Amino acid sequence: MAFLTALTFLTVLPLPASRVDENVLGRAVGYFPLVGLLLGGVLAGVAWGSARVFPPQMTAVLILTVWLILTGALHLDGFLDACDGLLGGHTPEDRLSIMRDERVGAFALAGGVLLLLAKYTALTVWLETARPLPGPWPGHPLPPQLALILPPTLARFAMSVALLAFPYARDQGLGKVLKDHVRPRDGVFAGATALLLSLLLLRGRGFLLWMGVLGLTWGCARWVMRRIPGLTGDVYGALCELGETLVLWVLVV
Repeated sequence: MAFLTALTFLTVLPLPASRVDENVLGRAVGYFPLVGLLLGGVLAGVAWGSARVFPPQMTAVLILTVWLILTGALHLDGFLDACDGLLGGHTPEDRLSIMRDERVGAFALAGGVLLLLAKYTALTVWLETARPLPGPWPGHPLPPQLALILPPTLARFAMSVALLAFPYARDQGLGKVLKDHVRPRDGVFAGATALLLSLLLLRGRGFLLWMGVLGLTWGCARWVMRRIPGLTGDVYGALCELGETLVLWVLVV
């Protein structure tokens, strides 16, 4: 049930009719990277099939479209709200209020365009230059499309870290429930899942990538706490989007 809850929380897939208590919501945080693994598997399949029909630019657009549809643009919406609130307010109270506003401001528009452009550019270049992955066994490389498993998996690990390690800014909300009921063991499970997958696909470089996502999450969260008294659901979404973008760019390098 905790895994199904995580799947429903992070994607558009519906949860089977059942009452989910708060403890299950907290345990769901540990399964965030596994949800990313499933999402990345779908994206890898889209990349493999589309590349046989379309050029890299069109394949990149198709991958991004499927990516947004499967997640309901949930994390992108959080990124847009975070851009408006964290960059546009003058006081912590103003920033929190702006982040609740459904209207899109200049910072959200600029940030969203730059984010999608960064992802599109990275996907296009990667599709043109991708090489087989080293894989866990020497002499047995893996298909390059499997690299697309890593961005959604590591980015959702970033969300797990943020939920566990940093305070929540509001007194109520679903993010507050997740924060109050996540356990250290859930964070350890999420981190181990993301690290194991990174090592299987990239060996030693996978560890460096895992550490890079962890460092990005920690640095961004610390910056956010200078602007508001904690993290919010929108910030979790923004961290996910930034984590995905970082991994895509590193894969190109």
